[in-house]
Amino acid sequence: MCGICGAAWTELRHALNPGQLEAMMNRLVHRGPDDAASHFDPNAALGFRRLSIIDLAGGRQPLANEDQTIWTVFNGEIYNFHTLRRRLEARGHILRSKGDSEVIVHLFEDEGASMLTHLRGMFALAVWDAPRRTLLLARDRMGQKPLVYYQSAGRIAFASELKALLALPESDLPRKIDPVALDLYLSLGYIPAPYTILEGVKKLPPAHFAIWREGQFEIERYWQPDWNLERARPPREEIEELRATLDDAVREQMIADVPLGAFLSGGIDSSIIVALMQRASSRPVKTFSIGFPDPRYDETHYAELVARQLGTEHETHRVEPRAWETLPDLAWHFDEPFADSSALPTWHVAQVTRRSVTVALTGDAGDELFGGYDRYRALALTELFVRAPEGARRLVRKALSAFLGRSAPPKSIRRRLARLIENSDQPYRTRYRGWMQSFDDEERAALYSPQQRSELARIQSAADNELCTPRALLDWAFGSAAARDPVTQAMVADLLMYLPGDLLVKVDIASMAHGLECRGPFLDHRVVELAAAIPLRRKLHPVSGRSKIVLKEAFADFLPQAVKRRAKMGFGVPLSNWFRRDLRRELEHVLLDPICLGRGLFEPGQIERLVHDHISGAREHAHKLWTLLMLELWFRTHLDSSTPRAAIPARADDVQGSHVT
Repeated sequence: MCGICGAAWTELRHALNPGQLEAMMNRLVHRGPDDAASHFDPNAALGFRRLSIIDLAGGRQPLANEDQTIWTVFNGEIYNFHTLRRRLEARGHILRSKGDSEVIVHLFEDEGASMLTHLRGMFALAVWDAPRRTLLLARDRMGQKPLVYYQSAGRIAFASELKALLALPESDLPRKIDPVALDLYLSLGYIPAPYTILEGVKKLPPAHFAIWREGQFEIERYWQPDWNLERARPPREEIEELRATLDDAVREQMIADVPLGAFLSGGIDSSIIVALMQRASSRPVKTFSIGFPDPRYDETHYAELVARQLGTEHETHRVEPRAWETLPDLAWHFDEPFADSSALPTWHVAQVTRRSVTVALTGDAGDELFGGYDRYRALALTELFVRAPEGARRLVRKALSAFLGRSAPPKSIRRRLARLIENSDQPYRTRYRGWMQSFDDEERAALYSPQQRSELARIQSAADNELCTPRALLDWAFGSAAARDPVTQAMVADLLMYLPGDLLVKVDIASMAHGLECRGPFLDHRVVELAAAIPLRRKLHPVSGRSKIVLKEAFADFLPQAVKRRAKMGFGVPLSNWFRRDLRRELEHVLLDPICLGRGLFEPGQIERLVHDHISGAREHAHKLWTLLMLELWFRTHLDSSTPRAAIPARADDVQGSHVT
């Protein structure tokens, strides 16, 4: 696991100098604290920071083929590298190291970009073909490892993280906010590929590669499963294949030359991964969970129950997060605005896990593949309601209106049910988009300053059919599985957008900040293709509330009854109470500061209204305020200040940092 960066250019006047490459590499030290190296060619430069996982002595990069005409830097793990090594050696290649990196240059020699279809793992890589003056950039199928790039006249620069590109002078990389990316962020809470917050800087999308040759740039997708494929098979056959495929993925991902463990939340997904790890291990697996003082956000009882049944070496850590003390680090490492507040607990679990192990397996993607989110059930229920006769719908609405009333608490089941029924007349894609949005279309339009609103409208009108609005992007994602039912379409949309844009970014950034490598067996493309083709009825029953049906059946012998029956608990934090009490002064100090109000992006009165309405209890705006807060802290950390970690004001009172036991 590493950080990579570099550039390629057409002429010497566009070259990246050694000082610039070193500055980029220094921004990635957290991703690779164990080693650093670089390679310069007349038309390219490659930089590498290493976190040693496999082949500790011989896995240095940049790494070349036998005659040093092809060079690579690579971030990630290739789990099937042993098989690929044997194949390459049978063809006559001489491999000097024992790890996975060297297979990339030799595969490229034989097959060019087609080699990507043979790689099973998570990766972001760059290959420089010196004789052809060609740079290949590529990213893994599901988007576990990040890669950003910026093209200017005669040069392309790339890096694992945006902050490394920001080490380049402003004359080489302008710091102009992309209005489309900002609009997507305010809507979704993250910025999906190919956009970044800076105009001109792009993310390489998952499952894509790019070729840069003499200033010409082309992008191509190399993996595209048929999301419309649905296979109905006998349950026993389905279960056996699922068990075997996931078991193989777990065993492959346990390969490491350093201590290895797992996150264990006590939920279905992480419990299954840990159970498969324990079955494949000759000693107790090290597992880790985080607990919080507020019982609404504490799952440690379930994690300890699973750990006892499986016999793992389990550690429970109690965390009392002082959010304001953690935010400077979050704002630095999340080098784009990022509004998923579960980054806070994810940060803490990565921090405590790294004290004992260097690699941790996770249950990421289990919900998207097997229907674990409540919103999938909500969509299924509203679809049942929509298909009922109009007379029946009127009776239901009347009865529910009398039962629910208007006095139900905001987060209560009654109020949530009322919201479902109220929105049931909208098309299902509109319904789902509404549930996923932070600021809806009208709220964003009201928030923008006239200049920002005009600039965004100009860009969107000129883009014609490009995917430059939240609606267009979600319609594209839903449409990728247009032949399937609405709930499966929503699950595929999450696999294409929410998973790589939010969840995998959160895990990668939070873990790599502490030099921890996270691996997700559910993200193995064989598991994804298998699960995606399973019919919805084998995953979700909307009326009974059963979810992940086939997954629970396949691994029933591993799961305690209490875990199989438990409701899903999000990895969240009590933002609403924080902003009304613990963090009220900090919220006001940042969002109502003249610096924030004077950026020219938003109407100051709208921000003031959101803050005052929430603090007074008149309205619930916690997630909107967190979205704006993280945007402003990003500005102060990455654009305004030359000393990023000092850019966020300290608390007025003397509060200790996060306490972990």
